[in-house]
Amino acid sequence: MTGNSLPLKPCRSILSVPGHMVKLHPKAAAGKADVIMLDLEDSVPADKKKDAREIVSHSLLAIDWQEKTLAVRINSLDTPFAYKDVIQVTEAAGNVIDYIVLPKIGHAGDIHFLARLLDGIEMEKKIHKKIAIEAAIESAAGLEQVGSIARADRRLRSLSFGVADYTASIGAKLVSLSGHGESETAIYPGHRWHYPISRMVMAAKANGLLAMDAPFGNFKDSKGLENAAAMAAALGCDGKWVIHPDQIEIVNKAFTPSPEEIGRAKQILDAMSAAGALSQGAIAVNGQMVDLATARLAERVWNQARHLGLVEKYH
Repeated sequence: MTGNSLPLKPCRSILSVPGHMVKLHPKAAAGKADVIMLDLEDSVPADKKKDAREIVSHSLLAIDWQEKTLAVRINSLDTPFAYKDVIQVTEAAGNVIDYIVLPKIGHAGDIHFLARLLDGIEMEKKIHKKIAIEAAIESAAGLEQVGSIARADRRLRSLSFGVADYTASIGAKLVSLSGHGESETAIYPGHRWHYPISRMVMAAKANGLLAMDAPFGNFKDSKGLENAAAMAAALGCDGKWVIHPDQIEIVNKAFTPSPEEIGRAKQILDAMSAAGALSQGAIAVNGQMVDLATARLAERVWNQARHLGLVEKYH
């Protein structure tokens, strides 16, 4: 176990914003995404990497982010860009960065490297909070090692699934222009990525981490996004990356407990509390068995609703 406790701030939608496109940064800050991820990796051309670091460092400090969670995705460790990404951006703006997204992780050693580098930067710059890490599972090697990755360091706060790179790593068919989850039902009778996402979710939750789903590439297909987000939530993901502001509302809704879910959770908790069963065992509620596992599910729904300001603390 990492010993982490899940963050209280919502993280339903994670908006990926190209680091070098400064005009998009204030717009992202004014939007409704729970998390803003300023990207130094795939969305930034190689000849813009240096500029992107400087722009991101400035934006992190200069913009009013309205208490949003702030993340920076660095380049992968098998590039000449990653170590400079970490050093330059965190030395400049580490006090406001909540977490670093480390892409294309293959084994726990990648986490160890980043964690030790952050140790030194925090000591040198007197950054008093710990910058967290999100590990992006984007390859067969990363998925095979996901358990050890999830246990690697106390800085870990989440795992995320990278569908396009994972597709490439296993040699699966490319069925859409973006490679990010569209048109899957045309070639597979079900959810093509059910197993890798479930495997990632299991490793995350076994170690007290959050689990994030990959983005949906066609930002004009609202129905496709709605289905993809609903499936991710059903599999246990806590949120989903988005690549366009138009996707935020749909994703936020998918990961927000509905009034029906909240009411059901309260009914379960009330019944268990009244029966004195929260520390004992199972009871019947409207002819259905409710036990401690059900109560834990209900508590999770209620706590999520409370963090979003939908209900008060349960007594």
